[in-house]
Amino acid sequence: MKKILKRNELNINDTWDLTRLFKTEQDYLEALNLLNRLVDSFKENYENKINDSKTLIRSIKDYEEILKLMTYTGTYQSLHSSVDISSEENLKRQGEYSILASDLDIKLTFYNSNLLMLDETLINEAIKLDSTYESFLISFNVLIVEKKHMIDPKVSQALSEFSDVFSAPYANYQMFKFADMKFEEFKVLDKSFKQSFTLFENEWQYELNHDVRRAAFESFYKELSNYENGLANNYRTKVLTEKAYSNLKGYDSVIDYLLVNQKVSKDMYDRQIDLIMEHLSGPMRKFARLLKDIYSLDKMTYSDLHLPVDYEFEPEISIEKSKEYAKEALSVYGSEYSNLVNDALNNRWIDFPQNVGKSTGGFCSSPYNKGSYILLNWNNKMDEVFVLAHELGHAGHFYFAGKNQTILNTRSSLYMIEAPSTINELIMADYLSKERNDLRFRRWVLSNLISRTYYHNFVTHLLEATYQREVYRYVDAKKPLNAKVLKNLKLNVLKDFWKDDVEINDYAGLTWMRQPHYFMGLYPYTYSAGLTISTLAFNKIKNNEISFNDWIKMLSAGGSKKPLELAKMVDIDLETDKPLLDTIKIISDIIDEIEEITKKLKS
Repeated sequence: MKKILKRNELNINDTWDLTRLFKTEQDYLEALNLLNRLVDSFKENYENKINDSKTLIRSIKDYEEILKLMTYTGTYQSLHSSVDISSEENLKRQGEYSILASDLDIKLTFYNSNLLMLDETLINEAIKLDSTYESFLISFNVLIVEKKHMIDPKVSQALSEFSDVFSAPYANYQMFKFADMKFEEFKVLDKSFKQSFTLFENEWQYELNHDVRRAAFESFYKELSNYENGLANNYRTKVLTEKAYSNLKGYDSVIDYLLVNQKVSKDMYDRQIDLIMEHLSGPMRKFARLLKDIYSLDKMTYSDLHLPVDYEFEPEISIEKSKEYAKEALSVYGSEYSNLVNDALNNRWIDFPQNVGKSTGGFCSSPYNKGSYILLNWNNKMDEVFVLAHELGHAGHFYFAGKNQTILNTRSSLYMIEAPSTINELIMADYLSKERNDLRFRRWVLSNLISRTYYHNFVTHLLEATYQREVYRYVDAKKPLNAKVLKNLKLNVLKDFWKDDVEINDYAGLTWMRQPHYFMGLYPYTYSAGLTISTLAFNKIKNNEISFNDWIKMLSAGGSKKPLELAKMVDIDLETDKPLLDTIKIISDIIDEIEEITKKLKS
């Protein structure tokens, strides 16, 4: 087992360069001082003073400048912490920023309330004056949806005083996970193995030795159980906060309240969960049975689901080689996208290595028109190439959206956010499958699509979403939430999906403790939503029904359109069951092909 290095032991060229945001720490501190002054001035100039269209447009422009500076400073401190939460300096910076940001949010609360009270005539006059802000003003003119759910400005101001308190559960979760949790070594046949959150997420759950892998699972979840009650109460606090807001705003349910910002109907949300639970369970259980047969397992357990179809064929790959693959595969987009990819790979947009105190998994942070910051946890396995392509997809999305939209309209709905990333995984798979013409390699590519791309997004995160929906239903029904309830809800979801084909160990009910997604609203289901769109769009591109240029136009629209409208830009109608059922059929066909190739290779 490789040693996990400390941050100061890494090769700096494999880490990201935060000087694109601020050259020095002093520059960052000066930006904070400027931000404070801008917010004070903004409050003085506009609170209860937006009485005409010119003042409204001027306020929006000033607000944009504040948002940019808040984005840059917030990203700067957050990225420092994400790569080393064990650093006292990073914790100090994070804490100080949190206090300042809370204060600034309180000062800016008036703006939201003032805009909500604007007359429709004034808003239309402002749109005529400067059409740049049309989509922002129309969406903000919640004369359509939000106005009837508007909180009294004085109540809103009072609630803003508690913003730091209300955001505490996520911060608490991160501290538990990366600072407080300590894992004991586990033993197999008198041999000791180190354990940690990072080691488990990146190494042990993929371990090929069945005894070691299963022991690692038991060891990991046993340690999680020591924090079960505290983290359950922490999550309960988050959910009850959301419930309180939904009550104050007059929504029928927490889910209705959380879907507003996504610009998605309840039908679209429920359809995504219900159809996958009903129609994808069978194909994925078939894939699980195939793994069981390949490894001659006596039983298929929850700890065996990440086994590769062909472990001997899992190539190792260097960071440099992965860069070559990314450049070549993503060149299909054309020169502008290729230039973006080259910039990301050559100018330290990416933080590759694992290190002590670093956040697990991967993400892409894209401060407005400043390029992107991609966090990875490189394990030298070929599947990391797919992760790299995935995160570059996010970078590409925000590059084109930032280029064509104001900061107010850059981010699309969460419903669409994973489409630009997952299509890149499909592009990478298509590229790799053409690189070599033999059955075994094709099976590896296809099985990686199932076990990584689709399993991760259509199963892991979808099961999170199904569980999350049950939690919110409990809260809406005024049923008590505690550690036992949360564990049983998760167990029931897992058993309902995998049925008798996979033995769901009792400890698997604690899986909800592994993900931060539950502190991010209705995020988990959006992975499968995005992948539905990207799967169908990629098929349409291959069949010459749409082009990569059409896809880039959709990316460029950012958040200026609703998900239904964005999907229609690439000829996908999300108002029916068909896109989802077609995608599930594609997944099922891939699994069938993997099974057929396996039979041929055996014979």
